[in-house]
Amino acid sequence: MTHKDVERTDEQGYGPAPWWADLGAWGALVLIVVGGLGAAWVFFRLPGTLDELWTGYYQAAKVIAIGMVIAGTALMGRRRAGAEGAEDVEGAEAVGEADHPERG
Repeated sequence: MTHKDVERTDEQGYGPAPWWADLGAWGALVLIVVGGLGAAWVFFRLPGTLDELWTGYYQAAKVIAIGMVIAGTALMGRRRAGAEGAEDVEGAEAVGEADHPERG
């Protein structure tokens, strides 16, 4: 096999992402609201509620938990991006002062 026969990619070969991986902050908020509505549905024992109430509460709690994790991750990503942008501005100011000491 020659070097040209081998195709090299930078992909790690991970499997498909979960269904909730790309929802973002608004999708997380929707999941939290839907989970709350599901818990309320079970609490008021509306039509379609299972005989074992704990099952409905458990399912609603899972949806709320997924939404909270996604929301936290999205907000941390925004905060981290904002901090990196602030560091870039401070770094540019320091470079500008070093290049032109007569301006300061």
